[in-house]
Amino acid sequence: MHDIYLFSITIVAIAIVILGVSWWKWHAYLSLSVATIFLAVFAGMPFGKITTAFETGVGGVLGHLVGILALGTILGKMMSTSGAGMQIANFFVERFGAKRLPWAMFFSGLIIGIPVFFEVGLVILLPIVLSIQKTVKKNILLLGLPVLAGLSITHGIIPPHPGAMTAIGIYNANVSEVLLYSLCFALPAGIVAGPLFSKFISKRITPKNEPDLMRPDVIKDNEKLPSAGVSFFIVFLPIILMLLTMIAALFKLPSGLTSIIDFIGSPLIALLISVFVAYILLGFRLGLNAEIIRGLTDDSMKPLASIILIIGAGEAFKQILIDTGVATAIANLSGQMNLSPIVMSFLVAGLIRVATGSATVALTTAAGIVAPIVEQMTGVNTALLVIATGAGSLMLSHVNDAGFWLVKEYMGLTVKETFKTWTVLETLLSFSVFIMVLIVDIFV
Repeated sequence: MHDIYLFSITIVAIAIVILGVSWWKWHAYLSLSVATIFLAVFAGMPFGKITTAFETGVGGVLGHLVGILALGTILGKMMSTSGAGMQIANFFVERFGAKRLPWAMFFSGLIIGIPVFFEVGLVILLPIVLSIQKTVKKNILLLGLPVLAGLSITHGIIPPHPGAMTAIGIYNANVSEVLLYSLCFALPAGIVAGPLFSKFISKRITPKNEPDLMRPDVIKDNEKLPSAGVSFFIVFLPIILMLLTMIAALFKLPSGLTSIIDFIGSPLIALLISVFVAYILLGFRLGLNAEIIRGLTDDSMKPLASIILIIGAGEAFKQILIDTGVATAIANLSGQMNLSPIVMSFLVAGLIRVATGSATVALTTAAGIVAPIVEQMTGVNTALLVIATGAGSLMLSHVNDAGFWLVKEYMGLTVKETFKTWTVLETLLSFSVFIMVLIVDIFV
C-alpha cells in the first residue's frame, strides 16, 4: 500500500508542475519548487532534510551544466553575430537542398553525439539549426527535432556514454558487441524519431514563441563574413578536443601526457578554449573590438538565468523522488515480475526514468536490479540486455528531466509543445530500439 501511495502523490506532484505552468501561469521554477515541496512533505520526509535534498539536487546538476551552458551560449552568440552560423547554413542549403535538410541535421546530431554529452551537442548544434531555419524559413521543429534525435539516441545506447558503459560493466557484456548492435539500432530508430517524425509533427504544430537563448542576428556586413572553413572549424574544435581523450585512451601514452589530454578534452575546458578561439577568428579578425565582444558575451548570458533556475529545480524534484523512495518502490515491484530479462530490463528502466527523470540513473539502477536475476539464467545475450535497458531509459521524458527543460528553452517551446514533440520523440526512440532488440533476440 505504501508503494501505491508514493505513486499517487508522485502523479499529483507532476500534475502540479503541469497545471502551474500551463493553467495558473506560474514560472516553471516556482511550479517545480512547489511540486517538490509537496512531494517531500506528503511522502513523509523530515522537514529538516527537505531543503538539504533540494540543494543537493540543484547543486548536482548545475555543477556539471552551468559552465557548459554558459560557454556554449557564448560560442553560439559569436557564431550567429559574426555570420559563421549563416555561412554553415548556406553550405548545408547549397549541398543538401531544403528538402533534405532534416536528414543532414539528423546525421550531424548522430555523428557529433557519439563523442560528446547530449547537453554539449545541443549547445553546439542548435545555433546552426537556428541559422538554417532563418535562411530557409521553415518550421524550427523540422530541423531541430532530427538533431535532438541523433544526439539523444547516441547518449542513450551507444558506448562510450556513461550510462551504457556502466551497464556493460554491471552485465559483464562485451563492449565491441554492444557498440556494433547499438550502431545498427541507432540509425533506424533515429530516422523514425528524427526526420520522419519531424516531418509529421511540423505540419501540425508551429511553435508560438521565438527562441530567446540564441537568436541568429548577424551584425557584420557580407564582405567581412568568416569563410565556411573557419565557421566549421569553430563548430568542430570542441569536438576535436574531446575526441583527443578517446584517441589517447587507445595508445599507451605517459600518464602525465594523458592527464593533460584528458584535461583539455573535458567538455568545460574544450568549450572554454573554443570560445577564445572564436573571439579571435570570429571577433578580432573580423574587426570587432574588445568592447563589442564583451557586450556580446554579456548579452548571451542574460537569457541563461531562467533556464538555470528551471533545470536546478527539476533536478531537485528528481532528488526528492529518489530520497523519498519512489525509485526503490518501483524497483521492488519490478523485481517481482515474471518476465524475460529483455522485457524486464526495458520496463524497469522505463519506470525508473519516468519516476526520476534521469536516463543515466534509470539505466544504471535497472541494470543493478536485473543483473542478479540474469546471473541465474542461461542463454541471455548481455549485449542486447544493455541496449534494451538503455532503450527503456529514454522513454517519456517529462518535467523531472533536465533535458525536457533544455529543449523547451533552447527551441522556444511551451510546456505543451515540448510534451507533444520532445516527449514523443524520446518515446519513439525508446520503443523503436526495443522492438528491434526483441526481433534480433529471437534469432541471436
